[in-house]
Amino acid sequence: MDLKKFKIVDSHHHFWDLSMKKHPWLCKKPLINFRYGNYEQICKNFLIHDYMRVTANYNVHKTIHMEAEWDRKDPIGEIIWLEKIHKEFGFPNGAVGQIWLHENYSELLLKEYSKHPIVKSVRQKPNYDDFKKPIVKLSDEAFRLGFSKLAKYNLHFDLQIPWKYLQDAKLLADDFPQTLIILNHAGLPYDRSIEGLKSWRSAINIISQCSNVVVKISGIGVPNSTWNKYNNEGIINYLIDKFGADRCMFGSNFPVDSLCASYDQIVETLFECISSLTKIEINNIFYSNALKFYKPL
Repeated sequence: MDLKKFKIVDSHHHFWDLSMKKHPWLCKKPLINFRYGNYEQICKNFLIHDYMRVTANYNVHKTIHMEAEWDRKDPIGEIIWLEKIHKEFGFPNGAVGQIWLHENYSELLLKEYSKHPIVKSVRQKPNYDDFKKPIVKLSDEAFRLGFSKLAKYNLHFDLQIPWKYLQDAKLLADDFPQTLIILNHAGLPYDRSIEGLKSWRSAINIISQCSNVVVKISGIGVPNSTWNKYNNEGIINYLIDKFGADRCMFGSNFPVDSLCASYDQIVETLFECISSLTKIEINNIFYSNALKFYKPL
């Protein structure tokens, strides 16, 4: 298969211009604790020309921009900025805005997002165990009230949460079957010990039973290790086994995952891991599913 001709939709990437001072986690020191460890090397601009450079070997047809923890006082500002980039360059073709569904004003923000055709989904990272920040659980009444408004505005929910809390995600999915939940980064299988992977598989088995949950094969790098087949083949194949090739989609998580690998390494290793699938299944994972779920511009 000629990868240079194969159409790709990248369902998860970021842009940032640090001269705008809109990304505190990238601009302020000391840096925050991060699952990949020290991330100083990505604390620099990553814009459309940078993305085109790293993807030059592939036919990236469309992309979905994931919110990049832009200044929370101005979440619409990120969308307006992305719309300008799209108008000039034709990318990105969809955006996921940041949201705080537990807050009283969340519906006003959802309503504002719905005025921007580029916005397809919103993301919130629930917090169960970092007591330096407000605790927000998927089971909280205030969160669920905000979540219940998503269908009204025809928005999906991108969920980034450690696997150990996916039982709460299943209850949420069951209670709101009309809302699509897009699980980011494979449910964060960060613990690659035997017991850690066993627990992750159990959690994935539970959440994959929900027909309104899909998953991104993204962000599965291992700290201080190369993004390779040995580390990730088992993760990838289990996701496909449980969700099926029609509910999995590729996301590069660039530039964040440049901490672990080049864009080429991520794409080529994923192709290698799924080479036994049919051409249709491979096309679904790399292209068709993202079109189906995000309906990019």
